[in-house]
Amino acid sequence: MTDQQNTAEIWRLADAKSPAFFELSDRVWAVPELNYQEERSAAEHAAMLEKEGFRVEKGVAGIPTALIGESGEDGPVIAILGEYDALPGLSQEAGVAEQRPIMLGGNGHGCGHNMLGSASLLAATAVKDWLAAKGIKGRVRYYGCPAEEGGSSKGFMVRSGLFDDVDVAICWHPSSFTGVSKAISLACVEVEFTFRGRASHAAASPHLGRSALDAVELMNIGVNYMREHMPSDARVHYAIIDAGGIAPNVVQAQATVRHLIRARTLSEMWDLVRRVKAIADGAALMTETSVVAQQLSGDANLVGNRPLEEAMHANLIRLGGPGFDAADRAFAAEFQKTFSKEDIRASYGRFGLSVREGESLSDDIYPLDYVAALSVGSTDVGTVSWVVPTVQCRVACYAVGTPGHSWQLVAQGLAPAAHKGLSLAAKAMAGVAVDVLSQPALLKAAKADFAAFRAENPFQNPITDDIEPPLDMAAH
Repeated sequence: MTDQQNTAEIWRLADAKSPAFFELSDRVWAVPELNYQEERSAAEHAAMLEKEGFRVEKGVAGIPTALIGESGEDGPVIAILGEYDALPGLSQEAGVAEQRPIMLGGNGHGCGHNMLGSASLLAATAVKDWLAAKGIKGRVRYYGCPAEEGGSSKGFMVRSGLFDDVDVAICWHPSSFTGVSKAISLACVEVEFTFRGRASHAAASPHLGRSALDAVELMNIGVNYMREHMPSDARVHYAIIDAGGIAPNVVQAQATVRHLIRARTLSEMWDLVRRVKAIADGAALMTETSVVAQQLSGDANLVGNRPLEEAMHANLIRLGGPGFDAADRAFAAEFQKTFSKEDIRASYGRFGLSVREGESLSDDIYPLDYVAALSVGSTDVGTVSWVVPTVQCRVACYAVGTPGHSWQLVAQGLAPAAHKGLSLAAKAMAGVAVDVLSQPALLKAAKADFAAFRAENPFQNPITDDIEPPLDMAAH
């Protein structure tokens, strides 16, 4: 299926510009910003797009840090998705195999989104250059997507119609291993429950008070009891956002808890949301308080596309692994000393692989039809995959066993291994884009596969019309 002449050329175009995008990744790593606060990171991406001659639109979908860069005319539209948000509490010095925060309590790129956005932008740039050189009709769009970590910006972008004319969407994620991503994720919504009661003196007149904090605690207990009666792959997590103050001698008049509700499918998720809301109502009833639920974000589960997955796998097989050297492996081995054996076993298990003793970095391409472990998370790419044929890959950028959302991942973010993985990801994505643009049969097959799924599965965007982008969610 892969046109070897075209893909070889697109890979040369990506290699020619990769050093500038390694630098972009490193600059974003140095300014880690949380959901919807990625002002400097988005500005870096916008500046690179403008430098490369893209038509740039900033602040799309009502989100100041979301942007689109487009190049080309007419023809199929290829979307390449990038991210650049960081995580709280993961500040860490680079290249140090011990926990050493740069700023205590600061942010860090513990999911590798500094690499993710940079590789996607490099892929889009290579496709832009290829279209110009070939004189082929087609458009490539880079989507700068903030707030993947629970902010669901892609869902808001879908709702705003920004994918309505897209033919194919392509993306990737840093990993310990390289291969096509399994289209398995959990649909989810994030909801804040704010309880309001009545303040009073906790000793002199406790009978006059109605504790919102009691309501939060009862709700959490109710949800915990519900766990026995959920689908086995569903998940509910919570964080108390506002406990009602620091004075124990005052009955707390207001308290807020945030629940993240996940399930395998959209229909299972909405049913679980209904049950969690009923528990909140029950907690309010028991405490004679009131409760208001406000949804902040939501993601659909991922939908696969077999023709695109086969094209991505073919590109990765031809490219081979990232090409790690002895120095890369020695560096990664130092980090492996900080992992548990269970970390390393789980890392292999997520991709259906057997443990290889002494392997610090993986240069292999894992099988297309691997049997995945059941432990999965959520991503707002899922929402895109319900409206556009979508494909993703994972590419090895760090030591085998590195936990996601960890200081160890942050510390490896500037390493040569990270740059090698970034380069491979960009070339794989660009190769798929060229395949779609130069092979009408592939685009037709991808659309037919997508249409067959949607004919049997109605779609409700978890981002409903009444939800505004939670631009201040990181401030809590």
